[in-house]
Amino acid sequence: MTGTFSLVDSLALGDLHVYLSRAAKVEEGSVRLIADSGVLAAYVAIFYPVGLRDETPTVLGLRTFALTGGESFDVVVPVRSLLDRIARLQSTIDQSASPVVVALPIEVNTVTWTQISPPRGGWRALDPVDTTILDATARDGIEEIAASSTDGIMERLLRRVRSEVWSRPIRGLEYLPAGAAFAAYTLGFLTSEEVASVRETGPWTRLTTHRGHVLVRRKSWSLKA
Repeated sequence: MTGTFSLVDSLALGDLHVYLSRAAKVEEGSVRLIADSGVLAAYVAIFYPVGLRDETPTVLGLRTFALTGGESFDVVVPVRSLLDRIARLQSTIDQSASPVVVALPIEVNTVTWTQISPPRGGWRALDPVDTTILDATARDGIEEIAASSTDGIMERLLRRVRSEVWSRPIRGLEYLPAGAAFAAYTLGFLTSEEVASVRETGPWTRLTTHRGHVLVRRKSWSLKA
């Protein structure tokens, strides 16, 4: 499928570019774009299991953007291809342009994490989380992995270390893996002096700040009753 979507202005286009650029630094794979009812939802994968024995939780980032048209689609496209199109568009349009029409890259169909979808309703509120806890958890995990990578560890073992570190529950928040904190940190969703709201439904947990959402899919028994 090829097509377009219309963002409200060049500021929204720049915001989408920053978000996808951050995601690409972690996982330069694909982005799932869902357009419906005047809203574009952009999902990116930070972590997801590879193989039946992989216990890594699925951790997704989500940003939403207002659309000016009546587009309706659900596509998966390469992050790098979309970033390239946005960059070319930014270099040619007036910075005050409104709306901004973005052409979709050619769709891909082999991305496993895009086969699961977080539910839209039925979310139950949990206690909010201080973002300083998330920030500290992400930084500690990054330092731990960096220390392992400097010891000449093989890539296969380093992947295991990463999986262990980011699958580990956040202290005091056993229903949330450290990978959720890492996702919020790397995608730029954390700000000082703010709390993140937390909601859950079934095996899904959602962290939300005013900058975006992190969605975590874990085994049902690992969540609070």
